[in-house]
Amino acid sequence: MDLALLRTFVAVHRAGSFTRAAALLGLSQPAVTSQIRTLERQLGRPLFLRRARGVTPTTVGDELAHRAAPHLDALVEIAEAGLGDDPGVRTLHLAGPPEFTSIRALPALTPLIAQRLALRTTFLAHAEDALEGLAAGHHDLAITTARPRGGLLTSTTLCDEEHVLVAAPRWAARLGPGTLRHRGSVVLEQLPVVEVHESLPLVSRYWAAVFDSRPAASATVVAPDLRAVLECAAAGAGLAVLPRYLCELALERGEVVALLDPPVPPLRTYFLVVRTGTMALPHIARAHEWLVRAAVDW
Repeated sequence: MDLALLRTFVAVHRAGSFTRAAALLGLSQPAVTSQIRTLERQLGRPLFLRRARGVTPTTVGDELAHRAAPHLDALVEIAEAGLGDDPGVRTLHLAGPPEFTSIRALPALTPLIAQRLALRTTFLAHAEDALEGLAAGHHDLAITTARPRGGLLTSTTLCDEEHVLVAAPRWAARLGPGTLRHRGSVVLEQLPVVEVHESLPLVSRYWAAVFDSRPAASATVVAPDLRAVLECAAAGAGLAVLPRYLCELALERGEVVALLDPPVPPLRTYFLVVRTGTMALPHIARAHEWLVRAAVDW
């Protein structure tokens, strides 16, 4: 069986579309369609069902993908290793949110450098982008806040992060004790807000969990990096909702204070995701195990 046909087949299976697979492979869509038809003729079985939007693999297509994809990935690893000066080094391509990946994942993985692992990182704020890139073969591991569906990707629960409502000490003094707990939504409309996006994703999630309401305010400062949000909040720009791991040191130093201490703090779950079958590759399995073990202390 032609490996080029299998490579195209796996790309279509992962992308869920002839068009997207063609773009990933640098081929024309007719060329991809022709290669899939050739492979289907050789096997005597249909591999995909054509839909209005993309394609869906048949049971035969799923079986072939799960059997062939890990071996094709292994061949790619061998080829990539052969391009380097040191054939013993394996490169791990990791994708994840910039703050969590920088502060948690990368420091946890750095000991593996001594075990001949090279790291390449892609920062992606949106879980959907990370999962799509992983399915398309751009990454080996992805850290996301969404659990993937279907059998193409396999996820492991990594850890939960606690969200904290913080502000500079002067804002806490101005509010007074208990104000936010009893008049949360009203107070929010009167205070400046620092967020990562105009839609207030973190503040909205916090308000829904703690106050059972939706914020009516708009952001005063928008910075698409939680580290910048923390710096702005500490400088007095307004209140912010941040993961505890990110603002813990600032809380200890008194640069920001927690405005609330709810009995059940809002949590967000992180997942460690791989393409199904790629845990057979030693460098991916080793990095996966290392992160899962490190996450016990997170």
